[in-house]
Amino acid sequence: MGGDAPPWSIVQQRRELMIPLFDKNADLVAWLDPGRSIFDLNMNWVAFLANGHAWRSETQEWIGPVQGSNILDQTGRVMAWNPNSPVLGAGRPGRPGTPGRPGRPGRPGRPGTPGRPGRPATPAGGWSSEKLC
Repeated sequence: MGGDAPPWSIVQQRRELMIPLFDKNADLVAWLDPGRSIFDLNMNWVAFLANGHAWRSETQEWIGPVQGSNILDQTGRVMAWNPNSPVLGAGRPGRPGTPGRPGRPGRPGRPGTPGRPGRPATPAGGWSSEKLC
């Protein structure tokens, strides 16, 4: 093992990873804490993730499925995306059962502003007209 980082350090690093999310115009709109939460640009907690879906943190309203770093609306159209994951819409998903609301996470530090990616091609089904934040 000499010199290897302990396994928990990998988990700790992943918890600190924030993935920038962009809208159809390639404007930064939110930050994704993978598998856990979505924060707006002011680092306010706006959504939590449960069972492959996003839910509004204040109302527990179902936003839609999460596929990689794509956040979809209730019709399967892309609301937010990241260039490290293919931008793919989906067919209309079935509504999942409402999960319990997790405790409010601590406010993370504000990540540096990422470079603006190029605009992706329009995904199958088009872009969502819904706003994530």
